[in-house]
Amino acid sequence: MPSPFPGMDPYLEGDLWTTVHSAFAVEIARQLTPRLRPRYFVLTNKRFVMDVPDSVAIATAAVYPDAAVVRSGPAASGGKAEAVASPPLRLATVMPSPVPHVSVEIRDANNRELVTAIEMLSPTNKRGDGRSEYLARRQHILLSTAHLLEIDLLRKGQRVPAAPYFVFLSRFETRPLTDVWPIALNQPLPTVPVPLLSGDPDVALDLQLAFTTIYDEFAYDVAIDYARPPDVPLEGEAAAWAAERIRAARG
Repeated sequence: MPSPFPGMDPYLEGDLWTTVHSAFAVEIARQLTPRLRPRYFVLTNKRFVMDVPDSVAIATAAVYPDAAVVRSGPAASGGKAEAVASPPLRLATVMPSPVPHVSVEIRDANNRELVTAIEMLSPTNKRGDGRSEYLARRQHILLSTAHLLEIDLLRKGQRVPAAPYFVFLSRFETRPLTDVWPIALNQPLPTVPVPLLSGDPDVALDLQLAFTTIYDEFAYDVAIDYARPPDVPLEGEAAAWAAERIRAARG
């Protein structure tokens, strides 16, 4: 079953995003490769960013334990056993964990220099230390001769307001000006230009085709429970619209 949404599926912005991110990057590379060879080659590049979860899980126990825990030790030497109270709460320690980030690189086949970087944003790019790491990486690209295409299909995190999703294109020749494609929930993902070396025409990147392909190939219609609200909530008219799309898709 295809996604009930015409563009980005908001149900993929939560727990499934890491798999979506990786698959989307690979599909973009697969789409571009036959159109760029032999002048260019396309690689996916994986790096890891340490991330701390947004919240701490709390597992509750009985506030008043039914029985005390008996600690052995003194009893073994003839002493009296001590009663130790069970903890009423158990908190998960906040532990940073490595989160994979997959980007796409277009390189010149002659000298292997980076021509265009394509970044799929993740939640870790938009908060905390992960945001700082990404901004440093972004600045490094912007100070180079490479073009930068950023794809933001996540409503959550620090971002430009006014639209749920965005695509940003920073061409080396026109910096600091940036081309921006705002994308509404009810719009298909756009086909955007991917710039190359001077003298070579842009190549078109069909983001909707890439999304539809991975949605079908990885059976996200089976992985998603559309009977429940999305992990990143929709509100007001957007929530009502999404509910109607899901009802219509189910027939």
